[in-house]
Amino acid sequence: MDLQLDGKRCVITGASQGIGRATAKMLAAEGCRVALVGRRPEPLDDVAGEIRSAGYGEPLVIAQDVTAVDAPSRIRERAEAALGGVDILINSAGGSRTIPWDAGDDVWREGMELNFGASRRLAIEFIPGMQSTGFGRIINITGTSEPPVVNVASTAKAAVHAWAKGLSRVVAKDGITVNSIAPAPGIVRSEQILTKLFPSDEARDAYIADNVPVGYMGEAEDVGCVAVFLASPLSRFITGEVLHADGGARRFAF
Repeated sequence: MDLQLDGKRCVITGASQGIGRATAKMLAAEGCRVALVGRRPEPLDDVAGEIRSAGYGEPLVIAQDVTAVDAPSRIRERAEAALGGVDILINSAGGSRTIPWDAGDDVWREGMELNFGASRRLAIEFIPGMQSTGFGRIINITGTSEPPVVNVASTAKAAVHAWAKGLSRVVAKDGITVNSIAPAPGIVRSEQILTKLFPSDEARDAYIADNVPVGYMGEAEDVGCVAVFLASPLSRFITGEVLHADGGARRFAF
């Protein structure tokens, strides 16, 4: 199937690792021109080198903390100058950690800005350009709506879901779709998951047996495949949705 992505211009935050990295490489393989955004230049350069070596063009590397006050405008200016515009925004930057139920406001402000505020502000920067061309895709990598404990990221991602739903109804007439992809915690393989959450094979296997009906841990590419389709013009009739790429881990039907 031709996803009609050749030549589309994409900005991917959190592109140095995990789902963001996988999605960036997959979009480049589909012919997209990609801008890789992350805090650390070295991992971004590694991703860019992999894309370049595969013959998928020259990526733009933007080393930028998305929570900085001027980050959205700086990212947009660099991306538009290099790519001539932006058609697709993948909000993959984020971070999750369990906190005490009575954690202070500073912890909440930091987590809400990283996991919600930055995505909202980036979308605001890029939507006018998408409106001018009549095409746009905003895709948010979020997380579970079934937190077992207090977690800023879970709260922030729930805010993303509600914000994205409302936004999708406003910009649909402009040819812009807004969707979210929600992997469950511990379901997608990463170095952090394997070393911190599951320090042993036994711990991982027990978690999978109790929580993942498909019986195995997913890869970042399993989520990336969903993101690539949602970025495609073929997904034009899907907007305002939260898609759960989690191996069936979500326990509720609605």
